[in-house]
Amino acid sequence: MARLFRESRRDSSHSSSSNGFLPPAAASTPSSASASALPSPFPDLGVALSAADLREAAYEVLVAASRTTGSKPLTYIPQSSSVAATAGAQASSPASSSASSASSASLQRSLTSAAASKMKKALGLRSSASSKGVGSPGSGGKAATPRRPATVGELMRVQMRISEPADSRIRRGLLRIAASQLGRRAESMVLPLEFLQQFKASDFPDPQEYEAWRSRNLKLLEAGLLVHPLVPLNKSDSSVQRLRQIIRGAYDRPLETGKNSESMQGLRTSVMSLAGRSHDGTSDGCHWADGFPLNLHLYQMLVEACFDNDEGTVVDEIDEVMELLKKTWVILGINELLHNLCFTWALFNHFVMSGQVDIELLSVAENQLAEVAKDAKTTKDPNYCKVLSSTLSSIMGWTEKRLLAYHETFNTSNIESMQGIVSIGVSAARVLVEDISHEYRRRRKEDTDVARSRVETYIRSSLRTAFAQRMEEADSKRSSRNPTPVLSILAKDIGDLAMKEKNLYSPILKTWHPLASGVAVATLHSCYGNELKQFVAGLTELTPDTVQVLKSADKLEKDLVNIAVEDSVDSDDGGKSLIREMPPYEAENAIANLVKVWIKERVDRLKGWVDRNLKQETWNPGANRENFAPSSVEMLRVIGETLDAFFQLPIPMHPVLLPDLTAGLDRSLQLYVAKVKSGCGTRSSFMPQLPPLTRCEVGSKLLFKKKEKPQNLQVRVSQNGAANGNDPLGLPQLCVRLNTLQYIRGELENLEKKIKTSLRNVESAQADITDGLDIKFELCQAACQEGIQQICETTAYKVTFYDLGHVLWDTLYVGDTASNRVEVLLRELDPVLETISGMVHNKVRNRAITALMKATFDGFLLVLLAGGPLRAFTRQDSQIIEDDFRALRDLYLADGDGLPEELVDKASSQVKNVLPLFRADSESLIERFKRMVVESNRSVSKNKLPLPPTTGHWSPNEPNTVLRVLCYRSDETATKFLKKTYSLPKKI
Repeated sequence: MARLFRESRRDSSHSSSSNGFLPPAAASTPSSASASALPSPFPDLGVALSAADLREAAYEVLVAASRTTGSKPLTYIPQSSSVAATAGAQASSPASSSASSASSASLQRSLTSAAASKMKKALGLRSSASSKGVGSPGSGGKAATPRRPATVGELMRVQMRISEPADSRIRRGLLRIAASQLGRRAESMVLPLEFLQQFKASDFPDPQEYEAWRSRNLKLLEAGLLVHPLVPLNKSDSSVQRLRQIIRGAYDRPLETGKNSESMQGLRTSVMSLAGRSHDGTSDGCHWADGFPLNLHLYQMLVEACFDNDEGTVVDEIDEVMELLKKTWVILGINELLHNLCFTWALFNHFVMSGQVDIELLSVAENQLAEVAKDAKTTKDPNYCKVLSSTLSSIMGWTEKRLLAYHETFNTSNIESMQGIVSIGVSAARVLVEDISHEYRRRRKEDTDVARSRVETYIRSSLRTAFAQRMEEADSKRSSRNPTPVLSILAKDIGDLAMKEKNLYSPILKTWHPLASGVAVATLHSCYGNELKQFVAGLTELTPDTVQVLKSADKLEKDLVNIAVEDSVDSDDGGKSLIREMPPYEAENAIANLVKVWIKERVDRLKGWVDRNLKQETWNPGANRENFAPSSVEMLRVIGETLDAFFQLPIPMHPVLLPDLTAGLDRSLQLYVAKVKSGCGTRSSFMPQLPPLTRCEVGSKLLFKKKEKPQNLQVRVSQNGAANGNDPLGLPQLCVRLNTLQYIRGELENLEKKIKTSLRNVESAQADITDGLDIKFELCQAACQEGIQQICETTAYKVTFYDLGHVLWDTLYVGDTASNRVEVLLRELDPVLETISGMVHNKVRNRAITALMKATFDGFLLVLLAGGPLRAFTRQDSQIIEDDFRALRDLYLADGDGLPEELVDKASSQVKNVLPLFRADSESLIERFKRMVVESNRSVSKNKLPLPPTTGHWSPNEPNTVLRVLCYRSDETATKFLKKTYSLPKKI
């Protein structure tokens, strides 16, 4: 379009979309060939302005812009008006004497030569039949034919459906404005305001028309200055609220228009204050119609004048119309980019409304869209990008609705339009992806061909839809008279469909996708293959129908593959990629599918068995001599029977299908193991919540009265197990769970041996069939390993912190350190160790005892560092604590019969490292603590130390550990430091 304007020495102009309004052709002469207009791609105005309101406002802008840009003042003499009436109207203004002699050159230009439109010829459009002299001045046309407008001004009035009285009133108002404001241009005026100033109720034939006119102008002011201003509103601007109040008040109490009333003066002050604002503060124009999207809605009404009211085609006078439209740009804030976009939309919309029969409009829209694609690369203006995205999305939505099922849309009678519709849809998609979706473009620029991708989507979608229709038709053809299987009928129909695709549609689609036919047949091959797979999956035995279906499928497959090979002979890979999309219809897969169904049923049955039996499992240690769950024995028996049944199936592909079976059995075993350990909790479930830090009360070793119950640490445990043999989380029951997991882990090896033996017996002719065959129940192996570790830790921490909590928290070192030593804890641990040693399988026994050892050392250290205000230690107590620590270690060493010494040393290293802190004097501990806090946080000083966080990683080099030793140090130095530094209380 830009090129056309330059060639004709005219600048291009911008138009808005149809906005969902029916253009004149569709509104005035409905026909069977016409269709509804597309929904507007522009944002809603949010103000109740009708299409007629916008059309009249746009016409006012057009007339005003033409008047101020023409070489002479504006006068217009309607065809039906008399000379006297015209003279009388002009005489009403002092400035009309010169206006009566000549009219605006642009509006009054003769249209007798319009048929020679340069633009229309350049666009490739033919002249309308009605323009070839019919009804024109001097033509010999029939008298019954309506006479076409003689000037471009009259043409615009007719095209925009403005009545002659309304046109006369508009021009009369502009003449009055010109008389009162000499030299003032249209862009420096707010037209709705000026018209309200000029006219009163008596200027209208009836009150209703006046009220509608007044309301329209107020709504235009509201839309242009309050709802969609060019410059965003400042909330502190009093003119905003004042104008809003005036407009709202005008609906309740009619505004006195047509004179300089106080209300009109208030309206003018507010309007001009808002309209005079600009982005740079230097503009002397008025901005009331150039805010987005109001300007697009107004300009859209002007662009519709480019299309004939009766025929919907581009008018022959397009050159003159475009020249007039351009004059409105300065008022509406339109530029060439917006014009190109909106003219493209209008062309496409009118093609749609023509019933998709006006191929010329489609072709012009296609060419115009190419200009839009160029424009899109030159700007990142947010408003332009927004309307570009919505417009192209609307166009693409319409095209894709038809192209995604083009077999339903196009046939031999209308195939001519398919090329243009595909071109427009692909072009719109390309702009949306490459010029708007920057993130997508940045990530996929190198490996994405938008046009090819979209066309491939159209092909695959349309063929799938067509296949579904053929499927329904084939099913309806099956009857008692035609017993041919449905899939055989379908195979023939799909073969015919493939030939139609190749001959009718693919030649068009190859413009964008060189392998159009290949993609089509690959899609059909896939669709039919899916149906064939469902058919085979339902087979229980071979029948004549089955054989017939397989033969028909084989013939269809050969035809489809031949088309794909022919289509891709010149492609880079010789069609290999397409052939890979067409896996063979192998009839022997039927057996494999039947076996897979059998495997799935057995595995599902096994999973159901696991769910039912584990709900009844009591984990009774007396159920058998080995102390593992009977349900595990039963489950492994069922798995063995399943394997025996599998190898007895009369099939030749046991090695191929065996992984499916073993994977399913592995998942079932994994499910069993998961349920064994579920509900046991984890070590964190039994870890206590640490009490708040306190300081010692020096001078008293009796920290609570005899009747006072010690305040224990609270253990986070949600289980409600009783202390009897039926507790599912009792120590014996937990030992049974451990043994069960170890038993399953050991039996997996036997299962693997059984499978290899059975496989050799089935495939006797291939003695080496199992060589290199890796049969592993990896999921179950990993689950058993993880479950054993979890149950060992859970058992250890439950025993230590829950079962023995009364010893650990209520007794050890409470009150007098020397009176409540570790011996009572050791006595309680002895039967626990005996139970574990006597019940747990020897391969996991040491792991269980090691976990218990780690838990008791953790508990011992927690008593020292977080035992609560009932405990206090002196430096002299350090020897007692160290002796108790050695006694606890000796329990697990058991004079060489227990755990390895290096294992005990590793587990007790944390306690061993912390114990020297209890021997150190308080002054050195305080200095050590201050140094560590300052070193960990350079921004603090020794005078104001932050409270270090509790990490739980106890260490002599960790400030929170040292602080806790001070908290339990029973001497004056420590307690004063804690009170002064942190104001710690003596009690909780």
